[in-house]
This record gives sequence, C-alpha cells and structure tokens, in this order.
Amino acid sequence: MMVIIASEINSNNETLKQSIYSQKPIQGSHVLDSKQPSWLQAIIEGLVDGILVLSQQGEWIYANECARQICQQLSPGKTLSNSVPQVIWQVCESLRDRLELLSDQEAIIGNEIKPNNSVNFRVRVRWLVLEDSAHPLILVTIEDQNQARKMQAIADAKKYGLTRRETEVWSLHQSRLSYKEIADRLYITLNTVKKHIKNIYAKQQEFLLTQDE
Repeated sequence: MMVIIASEINSNNETLKQSIYSQKPIQGSHVLDSKQPSWLQAIIEGLVDGILVLSQQGEWIYANECARQICQQLSPGKTLSNSVPQVIWQVCESLRDRLELLSDQEAIIGNEIKPNNSVNFRVRVRWLVLEDSAHPLILVTIEDQNQARKMQAIADAKKYGLTRRETEVWSLHQSRLSYKEIADRLYITLNTVKKHIKNIYAKQQEFLLTQDE
C-alpha cells in the first residue's frame, strides 16, 4: 500500500466531478443527471480505466462499464452486480482511516492487485468532495496494467513505424513476457524474437535521432 501526494491529482478528477455532480445513489445503479452533456458521459463510459464512486459505507454512486467489468472479475462468486470487491474496499478503508487520523482530504492511496499471473490492476482511491454532499465520497480509479501496456505498444508501433510482427513482439515484451515466452506464444524461434527486439530498438534510436535534429 502506498500513499501518493495530492500534487499527483490530475485534471481527470475535475472532469469527473462535473460528470457525477447532482447524482443520487439509487440501489447501487449508476445514474447521471439528465442535464449532464451526453458527450461527457460517453467519454467517461469509454475510458479504459475503471471509474468507481462510492459512499463512505461502500454504496455505489457511480461506475462506468470498465469498473463494473473489473469488479465482477475480482468477485466472481458475488451475485450482486454492485458489490465492491474486498481487495478494492481494503484500499478504500485505508483512505478512510487516514482521514480519521490526519483529517487529510487530499491524500491518495494506491495499491496493485494481482488476482493471477495474467492480470494486474493498479488501484488508486482519493476523496471526491461535491458541493451538494454532506460527506466526501470515495473516488476509485482502476487501471488494467496489461491493457495499458498493450495500448502503449500500439502507440509505439505507430510512432516508430513497426511492422505487424514487430508490434506483436513489442506488445508481449511490454507485458513483461520473457523472450522464450514470446517465442512460444507467437510460434517463432528465440533467435527471431531477439532479431525483432533488436530491430525495434534500432527504430526507436532512429526516431530519437530525428527528433534531436
């Protein structure tokens, strides 16, 4: 468990405040005020990261589609769709305990959750203070680290001009697979993997040199 200084809060927090302003919890369902711009809700629903807003008692105020899917994945035995996984709620409790001890509404608590070897989530919780709420809410962001690495690999492929096969190799490499694991996954030899990685680094270096000119 780690505590992150409030300076790391980014503009997404302000955007989210606007999007859920005036919401009321209705039996755990996610309901947006009808006056909210449809494009704003569409942006939040389309975020790769899971966005979850809870009361201090763990009641769901809002959850985008990604958050709902992750919560169901972390609590496969739960029948309620709005059940907060225990591993996430433990991080929320740490934030709540910190508020009670230090009266600190600007702290961010972060932790990594690894339910298995192929899944790795980064969870951050912070306070969300709304003008019409008597008590601060808990804002939870859940990042799928593997998905984030894949998206970064795709961005790198476009930036460095990688081939389709190089992109596949780079994506698996970014997901922390060994050269042998990459070779087994793509049904290629170990030497071929090494050759692709060497070419990728060469293209990265060439790109950096052109940026310095």
